[in-house]
Amino acid sequence: MTVTAYTLAVVLDLFILFIGARFLLQPKASAVGYGVPADPNGDASAYLAIKGLRDGAFGVIGLALLAFAGARAEAWFMLCVALVPLFDTVIVLRHGGTRAVAYGIHFATAVVVLISAALLFLV
Repeated sequence: MTVTAYTLAVVLDLFILFIGARFLLQPKASAVGYGVPADPNGDASAYLAIKGLRDGAFGVIGLALLAFAGARAEAWFMLCVALVPLFDTVIVLRHGGTRAVAYGIHFATAVVVLISAALLFLV
């Protein structure tokens, strides 16, 4: 179970780091994938960059916690960070995104992050 717990945590940390980088490098396409496209008539680049930096920082922090503080610290981090995709679910639903994206991407991500936290607590 230790290998599974660590592997899932590393994959999730790397995945959110990738998402952050994508929001910095391809902001409009990333916004569409998020479920709420950026306003084509406005300049949302600052907000998209903020999302990219937030997600990238979560990935780096998660990897650092796992490497330097251990599974228990990472488990608490995952437990807390699971709030982000839960709120992302609400944001997508409240701003005209589809239920498929809200639940299939964001809510499902929250569930996987919570599973990761539970596995890390068991290590």
